[in-house]
Amino acid sequence: MTELSSEMSQRLASAVEKMPAFPKSVQRILELTGDINCDPRELIQVIEKDPVMTMKLLRILNSAYFSFSKQITSVNQSVVYLGLNTVKNLALSFAAMGTLPRQNAAGFDVERYLLHSLTTANLARTLCQRYGKDDTDPGDCYIAGLLHDFGKVVFAQFLAEEFRRALALSAEQSMPLYLAEREVIGTDHTVVGGMLVEKWQFPQQLVNNIRHHHDACLNGNTVQNCLFAANQISKQLAPGCGGDAVVEAFPDALQAYFGGDLQGLIASLGDLSGLLSEASLFARMSRED
Repeated sequence: MTELSSEMSQRLASAVEKMPAFPKSVQRILELTGDINCDPRELIQVIEKDPVMTMKLLRILNSAYFSFSKQITSVNQSVVYLGLNTVKNLALSFAAMGTLPRQNAAGFDVERYLLHSLTTANLARTLCQRYGKDDTDPGDCYIAGLLHDFGKVVFAQFLAEEFRRALALSAEQSMPLYLAEREVIGTDHTVVGGMLVEKWQFPQQLVNNIRHHHDACLNGNTVQNCLFAANQISKQLAPGCGGDAVVEAFPDALQAYFGGDLQGLIASLGDLSGLLSEASLFARMSRED
């Protein structure tokens, strides 16, 4: 990758600085659920102090997707019915998607981006549960999947003209978008995405995984392996491609990790309709006021 000019470095830093802060309430939720001895009452108290999050949580729980026998009317009930991890993922999704713009000058399809991110998050979590070879928390894979492409949002808002040209180049030449970005902008969404997640004060390991999510098996950690695979599966299934429809092949090391190529891995996962439906529901509910 070409070294960034001082002018571009300043533009990227300025763009990241202009992005909304990540809600402190969600940071607290992540801290609490990261503790195996977490007291559910503390989590409930944090969510209840955020009326928008509470409203969206109850709305999604009372949707036809879950079909509970009675109406869920409190955050306490939501934790009882769904468990801490699912409530955490919902809160994280609502917070992340709340920072997305409704429109942008680059013509970037935010709704398809959102669906791709949520699908990738669900797939990364599932892959970790089935193929993880260590004690990596599947929730960490979900967070990585949800946030992995946020650099595209930064480009769409603050480097709109350059990003529009990169999107066009990617589509015209069937080139992975990150390579088109490097050609047009001089850097790619993984770099600025890492800068944004660092600003949001997420762990350095997550920052690294986002910065390298197109570098398959760069360091062989579980999150990166699952994220790379989930990203390609999500594009293959095409519920939304996040502006990049090019599916990248698995290198040998990744085939060894999962015991097969992309198509074999998809077949091993079986019926994914429930996972895709959940992502679609979360996307729709996350964007509703």
